[in-house]
Amino acid sequence: MNPQDRIRELVELLNRYSYEYYVNDNPSVSDAEYDRLLRELEQLEALYPEHALENSPTRRVGALGATKLQKVSFDEPMLSLANAFSYEELKAFDNRIRREGISPAYVCELKIDGIASSSKYENGVFTLGATRGDGYTGENITANMKTIENMPKYLNKNVDIEVRGEVYMTKSVFRELNEERAKQGEELFRNPRNAAGGSLRQLDSEITRRRRLRIFNYVIVNPEKHGLATQSEALEYLREIGFPVNPHYRLCPDIGAVIEFIEEWESRRHELDFDIDGVVIKVDSFSDQKKIGSTVKSPRWAIAYKYPAIEMETRLLDITFTVGRTGTINPNAVLEPVMIAGTLVQRATLNNEDFIKERDIRIGDFVIVRKAGEIIPEIVRVNFEKRPAEAKPFVMPDKCPSCGEPLSRAAGEADYYCLNYACPGIELASLVYFASKAGMDIEGLGEKIVEELYERGYVKKITDFYYLHKYRDELLSWEGMGEKRVGNLLAAIEKSKENPFPQLLTALGIRLVGNKVAKTIASRFPSFDALSAATYEDLLEIKDIGAATAKNVVDFFRNNHSLIEELKSLGINPVADVASAEGGVFSGKTVVLTGKLFAYTREEAARIIESLGGKVTDSVSGKTSLVIAGVDAGSKKKKAEQLGIEIIDEKQFIELIGE
Repeated sequence: MNPQDRIRELVELLNRYSYEYYVNDNPSVSDAEYDRLLRELEQLEALYPEHALENSPTRRVGALGATKLQKVSFDEPMLSLANAFSYEELKAFDNRIRREGISPAYVCELKIDGIASSSKYENGVFTLGATRGDGYTGENITANMKTIENMPKYLNKNVDIEVRGEVYMTKSVFRELNEERAKQGEELFRNPRNAAGGSLRQLDSEITRRRRLRIFNYVIVNPEKHGLATQSEALEYLREIGFPVNPHYRLCPDIGAVIEFIEEWESRRHELDFDIDGVVIKVDSFSDQKKIGSTVKSPRWAIAYKYPAIEMETRLLDITFTVGRTGTINPNAVLEPVMIAGTLVQRATLNNEDFIKERDIRIGDFVIVRKAGEIIPEIVRVNFEKRPAEAKPFVMPDKCPSCGEPLSRAAGEADYYCLNYACPGIELASLVYFASKAGMDIEGLGEKIVEELYERGYVKKITDFYYLHKYRDELLSWEGMGEKRVGNLLAAIEKSKENPFPQLLTALGIRLVGNKVAKTIASRFPSFDALSAATYEDLLEIKDIGAATAKNVVDFFRNNHSLIEELKSLGINPVADVASAEGGVFSGKTVVLTGKLFAYTREEAARIIESLGGKVTDSVSGKTSLVIAGVDAGSKKKKAEQLGIEIIDEKQFIELIGE
């Protein structure tokens, strides 16, 4: 693959993984894998800067989610940190600073694996809390942050101050909550970091309160205003006025002392009741920090040393298979139990046939299992020196483990599929997905409850959930299903009828139609009736909708006409809000977006323009009507100037759309 294509592939992958991590709080890859891909992209962009893309994750901090939470713009951006994975990289960081004539002392702080937040206080009273978002615009979570156990509502000093910190869930609370969720048959939290993220972004702050979150603060915005000259002074000042500060920080005179601190906590980190994934190293002097400066994304005076993922050896006892909602056959490793990071690991993901064969993984092998924090483990490699003589090469089954029908693998794809739509495995996985957080987000309808409903015959297709009120007495007779729980469950099912059309479209489980694609389709076809009438060619006209997705959507609506009509008869027939484009301020105009916007993501701005009659394109040409230039607008702005095309900034854009 040539460098340009690889850059495009990496940007697409990393943006998807970033969205899963920052917005859905449900990453599909480990931190180590994300960091590896990001490092590869950084190296390629350095070698081939002409192929760097504007939407590259190397040019932004995080990802800004589309939720009902109010947006908050930061006066000072919340930048992310560059990462180091070796002592050589730390020494190079130190050498770069010394070349600028600075002999730095460093403050080392434990890198808490939580959710970055910003808090404002006026006259010592807490007034505003926000998530980091994309670093420039976050989400207002003031009510939720007030529920954090150790979050000060009033300070010991009547000051106006803005601080940043990390919200986290302790390991002990995480285990307790998952034990309770398991008893209730609800989907388990995947790890403390994801549980904290989902809890902070709840629209009901009472749910956040029950999650018992905590916070450590470590940054003061504009510390000089408070007479502070160093980061170590700032940490002490935070503690004095009432903020919780992680006590395990150290002022180090040189990079050698920094490395000693890192090594000490690599062996001690499992003593803590919260997850850390590294150490943050900051130049102590604020005047030196200003001299060193920052890039668009990261401060140059700080770096995060990331601990390697934890690896342990154990034995592969068996390989089992599950069926996904789209018919994918998913291999899973059954392991001899092994303790990793304080957790008993008995299973690991094996991804697909190619993954297994490339690593020559066989039943009976001794394998190295990697686990970062609490994330689902994966097999890294085989210890071939211990391979037993009876171990046989892996052979993918040719029949579905659920229904026994033949499996199919399309050319160019890694997965095998069961094509039997009546397959019990597909039916069950589809039901679980429909009710899950990624689907209709029906509180209390976790995987175990759905499985029991399916096995007892109450639910065979998604519409059956909406008839469960008829079986209230039967549900009350189940073990652990009291009056309150059944009432809450039935109320949550009824409430899900109000979910917006894109969410419902996602929950249907159409292959290749996730949350983002569903929103894109709904912006053009905002209802069941509109989408049912759409042709393959109609869908292909939508930007970012490919041939495979268009075919899947058309096939689904053609083959599930009775299901759609039944949903409508149940009162589940939402219509997406689509502003009329006729007569909009961008009607008939071709618009190009360039540079960084603060109030909107690029995708949000594009949707606004299209809803007001405009067409958004990626390149400037003679056909371009208008260029909206954000911060650091580059070659596109220059070309527009050369062609005499109208250029406006973000403030003018906001005024133009009347917000």
